[in-house]
Amino acid sequence: MKITDTHCHLDEDRFETDRDEVMRRAGAAGVSRLISVGTDIQSDIKTIALVEKYTEIYAVIGIHPHESGTVKEADFSQLEKLAIHTKVVGIGETGLDFFRNHAGREAQIANFQRHLEIAAKLKLPVIIHTRQATADTLAILQQWVTVAAPGVIHCFSGDWQAAKQFLSLGFYLSFAGYIGYPRSHSPEVIKQTPPDKLLVETDAPFLPPQPHRGQRNEPAYIAETVKVMAAALDKTPEATAEMTTANALRLFKFQ
Repeated sequence: MKITDTHCHLDEDRFETDRDEVMRRAGAAGVSRLISVGTDIQSDIKTIALVEKYTEIYAVIGIHPHESGTVKEADFSQLEKLAIHTKVVGIGETGLDFFRNHAGREAQIANFQRHLEIAAKLKLPVIIHTRQATADTLAILQQWVTVAAPGVIHCFSGDWQAAKQFLSLGFYLSFAGYIGYPRSHSPEVIKQTPPDKLLVETDAPFLPPQPHRGQRNEPAYIAETVKVMAAALDKTPEATAEMTTANALRLFKFQ
């Protein structure tokens, strides 16, 4: 299989001691491309250093909703400058998180809107984090969305009604290891989602799939997620990997 992990955080300190081994295991599991996602300016800088070291890694850069309370306008200027790198394929992750709510509502909304402006200006897809904020996220995106497919709802775990609304705006839905958790209803959503709008990710080092619960997640484990998605779609894992990789290529336009 050739799998594209469309969202992980390889700059995280938890990979600092064995990142080369993590990359080798990913390759052995069939992962041919990975998108490492920054969460603040320092993380973005580190992520860009990774794409220069590893040919398989591409970058998405942004300032996570959790960091909205401390972001400054100078950070957005620096973000735009960093985004001209040829291996930056998207802006994010951005969005709204009213579950953790580490930053105030207004700060999160302002941060989100600035990311959308930058993504539109640079013609890059946007990677959306939304948690207990579906209605607010949709309201903002409905004002922003363009004709071209605008990005991806990362780690989508909502119901089909929410999925339909994001899909109607042109977004792709990305699913991670939680789809195999015993109480997950994601397989039912996956069955109803147009196949050309499905992506897979790990969100590593977070959200390990069911066989690895309690462990650090890593890109090699995405093969487990592909198997669960394949079962929901009544496809082979190989066909599912091929389909989701084709979708990732269409959205992110890897060079």
